[in-house]
Amino acid sequence: MTDKPSRTGTIIKVAGPLVVATGMKNAKMFEVARIGDERLVGEIIRLNGDEAAIQVYEETAGIGPGEPVELTGDTMTVDLGPGLLTSIYDGIQRPLSAIEKEVGPFITRGVEVKALDRDKKWDLKAVAKAGDKVTGGDVLGTVQETTLIEHKVMVPPHISGKLKEITGGKFTIEDVFAKIEDEDGKTHDIIMLQKWPIRIPRPIQEKKVPNMPLKTGGRSIDTFFTLAKGGAAAIPGPFGAGKTVTQQSLAKFCDAQIIVYIGCGERGNEMTEVLVEFPHLEDPNTGEPLMKRTILIANTSNMPVAAREASVYTGITIAEYYRDMGYDIALMADSTSRWAEAMREMGGRLEEMPGEEGYPAYLASKIAAFYERAGYVDCLGSDNREGTLSVIGAVSPPGGDFSEPVTQNTLRVTKTFWGLDSKLAYARHYPAINWLTSYTLYADNIEGYLKKEVAEDFPLLRNEAMDLLQKEAKLEELVRLVGADSLSNAEQLLLLVAKSLREDFLFQNAFDPEDARTPIRKQYLMLKTILTIAHAAEDLLDKENFEIDDLKKLEVLQEVARVKEIPADDEAAFEKLMGRVQKDISALA
Repeated sequence: MTDKPSRTGTIIKVAGPLVVATGMKNAKMFEVARIGDERLVGEIIRLNGDEAAIQVYEETAGIGPGEPVELTGDTMTVDLGPGLLTSIYDGIQRPLSAIEKEVGPFITRGVEVKALDRDKKWDLKAVAKAGDKVTGGDVLGTVQETTLIEHKVMVPPHISGKLKEITGGKFTIEDVFAKIEDEDGKTHDIIMLQKWPIRIPRPIQEKKVPNMPLKTGGRSIDTFFTLAKGGAAAIPGPFGAGKTVTQQSLAKFCDAQIIVYIGCGERGNEMTEVLVEFPHLEDPNTGEPLMKRTILIANTSNMPVAAREASVYTGITIAEYYRDMGYDIALMADSTSRWAEAMREMGGRLEEMPGEEGYPAYLASKIAAFYERAGYVDCLGSDNREGTLSVIGAVSPPGGDFSEPVTQNTLRVTKTFWGLDSKLAYARHYPAINWLTSYTLYADNIEGYLKKEVAEDFPLLRNEAMDLLQKEAKLEELVRLVGADSLSNAEQLLLLVAKSLREDFLFQNAFDPEDARTPIRKQYLMLKTILTIAHAAEDLLDKENFEIDDLKKLEVLQEVARVKEIPADDEAAFEKLMGRVQKDISALA
């Protein structure tokens, strides 16, 4: 009779969130372990003989050598199924509301709470029928998870075969509602609950080239530095430049169907704002409460540092699950710098050879692997579903230094860069996205969409406006030396139009209900109205009697300055204003 492999070990060292245990020869990499008498949650991150290094996702104060470590046999997984939406989790998918009910407002160590309610019954409508041939990703039934989102109950990715039986009705997520017989004759019981390892991307059929913009309502983003659905974007910026407000505005107003918002190592009061505000916000696309399409993951700076690393993987795995249903998902990670700092701290405790600025040598590959999970994909299944997962990561470089490793490695794998500028922030120009350093590589991908859905000349106007802003920057040094009055009429006209672009178009108030979100068609009309000044005045520049001061005094320019106040659906008002601009400027001749 053979002995059963030992599933326990003994702690020999505790260094903050790092615990080293011996007697772990049967352990596996990334296996979840229970640490000490309080059974804290940890994950094995290094094996050396029968010694295992474990990163613990809870406070280790009071844990000491000699206490037991129990192996669970499982990797770190998330629960996937109906009930995820509207939830608020910590970094390892423990529901904060359920923890509060069980132990009060302060999270006690070792608390074990299921991520999804096992007792709640969901009304499942079967859409497949017995005898169907099914494969991983096929939809078996639907559940109305919230009034906004229909949850599609899918065949687990690695199961295929013949559907032996399926029943609709009221089920908990652990009740068997279908049975599938595979090619080997083995029968699989299907429940609504799926578990998935957070570090392994969920499988897809094929990645496609993103070709639709993620409409955010932000004029500088949508018009100049667009993010495509299924793309990846970075928002680096110094402290106080508006990263969090920008991320929150994107979460509120973008046209993704589901939002996953990860507060990763940021200040607790910022996450509190999100938790308090979001349940009371109205989704501008549907009029329903915003939380009905939102999942929040809170892992603030005063929570255990190791859990930051898990929180980003927890969030993106949940996002992939909804993407597989065929939805458009937007994931906000605020901020990936705190995640990288957690890796640096763990690397130091593991006594690894440090890389640049003390970060681990594998920082670049970890960041790349995270952002590569974004994409516009053909989902698994035989019904030709398409889904998108857009990832927007904030980066907090110390001192606003964009040359530091986290920012540089992020820029290497993201195609949209919204660089926040402290000078713009101090000047109260928000969003403080610097139009000279920011860029998007998705412009060509979505040009066809903009021409078809917005206006044929939208890309041309966008390029013209960006050209004016860049020329203005070159003239600024000359203006400081000799003054604006010394410039030619053409240069003064350029400065006038560029100023209008900056102050009347790019400047946007996130706290003004009307100005916070601008539909993309209105953005086009606003841009066209402002550029009409340049087009109408071009013919006057060569006339001897033309004075640029006369142009600046026109009352119609004051109306252009208030162009954002025109309602989005009143296109006639925009056309009327453009007509007046042309008429009043032509009259100067």
